[in-house]
Amino acid sequence: MSENMRKGIYILPNLFTTGSLFAGFYSMVATMNGDFRTAAIWVLVSSIFDGLDGKVARLTGTSSKFGVEYDSLADLVAFGVTPGLLMYSWALKPFGRLGWLAAFLFVVCGALRLARFNVQVNTVESKRFVGLPIPAAASMVSATVLLFYHFGWPSSYKKLAILILIYFLAFLMVSNVRYYSFKDPGIIKRQPFAFLVLAILLLIIIAAEPVVMLFVLFVCYIASGPIGFIMTWPRRRRLEKAVHKGHEANAPPERK
Repeated sequence: MSENMRKGIYILPNLFTTGSLFAGFYSMVATMNGDFRTAAIWVLVSSIFDGLDGKVARLTGTSSKFGVEYDSLADLVAFGVTPGLLMYSWALKPFGRLGWLAAFLFVVCGALRLARFNVQVNTVESKRFVGLPIPAAASMVSATVLLFYHFGWPSSYKKLAILILIYFLAFLMVSNVRYYSFKDPGIIKRQPFAFLVLAILLLIIIAAEPVVMLFVLFVCYIASGPIGFIMTWPRRRRLEKAVHKGHEANAPPERK
């Protein structure tokens, strides 16, 4: 046992992580019972706990290697296995092998996304995530299920679109597309008065149509990555060409 483990572990942030894991497991139980709406809600509950555990750890100075590893394992269950099982049972089962492979691809891409995040956590800009965060992908799955139940759409509407959605989310998780992390400390600093008004209006709209607005918000966040990637492509190409020319200029002359 390591020296840090002998000293004990921090209880508070790990309790939030356990809450996230519990919500993910209960979602699986609801899925197996055929209660897909409840399963989707509990995935969203899990994402709330997941967002709180990191913030609590940073605010209280109780971050630890144990907490990071435990959080990753909980995320794989709650946001990888759970939504994969939910989508297979709810929409992908009629596709047979193509359906369960899509669900497995979602799980394995989520695992790869978490592993890459743990490796790059100290080398990548904290304001941006590389690849779609797995909680956002799982929340998009849940929002989609809730949207269908909200409008009472028949199951025949969802088949092919859901299959494409799962493959698309899996691709985004392992891509190099960057997403805003909401870890910028400037968010909690003084902002213009108009920001407060817009925030209040947004809360009112969400309260009026929570299911529709949650779906729209997750769609906007997921689309923000590819849109930003396309918009910054010319600038990145110019930077790459400049760096390449700089390397060529600094290279030693070839011997004849």
